[in-house]
Amino acid sequence: MIRTAIFGASGHGGGELIRLIDAHPQLEVGYLGAHSKAGRRLGEVHPHLGGGERLLAGNDPEQLPEVDVAFFALPHGTSAEPAMRMRANGTRVVVDLGSDFRLDGPERYEAAYGSPHPHPEQLGKWVYGLPELFADQLAGADRIAVPGCYPTSALLGVAPLHSAGLVAGTVIVDAVSGVSGAGRAAKENLMFGAVDEGAAAYGVLTHRHQPEIEQVLGQVGDFEPAVIFTPHLIPMQRGILTTCYVPLAEGVDGEAVAALFAGAYEKTPFVQISDVSPNTRWVTNSNRVLVQPHFDPRTNTAVVLVAIDNLTKGTAGAAVQSVNIALGLEETAGLPMAGWMP
Repeated sequence: MIRTAIFGASGHGGGELIRLIDAHPQLEVGYLGAHSKAGRRLGEVHPHLGGGERLLAGNDPEQLPEVDVAFFALPHGTSAEPAMRMRANGTRVVVDLGSDFRLDGPERYEAAYGSPHPHPEQLGKWVYGLPELFADQLAGADRIAVPGCYPTSALLGVAPLHSAGLVAGTVIVDAVSGVSGAGRAAKENLMFGAVDEGAAAYGVLTHRHQPEIEQVLGQVGDFEPAVIFTPHLIPMQRGILTTCYVPLAEGVDGEAVAALFAGAYEKTPFVQISDVSPNTRWVTNSNRVLVQPHFDPRTNTAVVLVAIDNLTKGTAGAAVQSVNIALGLEETAGLPMAGWMP
């Protein structure tokens, strides 16, 4: 068995990692690290998981027994230092589920996050963990930066068009997400009374995922298209539904758009082209992605709908899928395809 460590095991992403790895035929949990909940039993923190008697240790890598893979499901800015210590210790694969290594250079990082990166020489050297676009780079990778959940859905909706050279203007991405995407910390604006019966946009024109989306589109196409990204919080626990509005080059029609998406995802095990409008309920608790492309001939615009589970495909599932590829395992190992409810 391949032993793994999970830092940040008490959070939503960490709990989802435990769920997936416990069901994996070749990975096993060898260490659970937590911060404020260190010293407690897993069942006290994640009562929905099996093996509740397991003890949460600290987030310090120095306490760690030897493992093959280290997952860091920590808040922004807190995984860079311990991740680099794990690399120095010779850990076979280090995976950051946070945002510390996603961007490709110190200037872009500082512009997005407002502070210098502690290891700027590492930026651009971590493989972006979106297997549908970067499987070749993930094979044999020893350091993986898992995408943000919003960029995962946006990129899967726009990348086929941009890689084909069809994007002809500013891309608009509107996305709605459940409250689990904001983490597990108690925040007044995320309490039931603040979220229930309402919907609100946030991070308008300032969200940190916007430069990430532009960066990766630039890596799959000939240029970085401008992206306007607007996220919205809605009263549900899990899921993201993203609508991408993509202006297209002249001479494209609906049949060409449909054929492009069918070809782009023909060999990807988790992306399904949907005949009906995707519903986040259908992908909950799964690594499945539902994509439905449309074409508006009046405005020469592609409208692409994408539904994912933000905690599975948008976070922990992408991490496990990427590690499967990095270690030469079956890409789908340990990852559920079926959603939770109709």
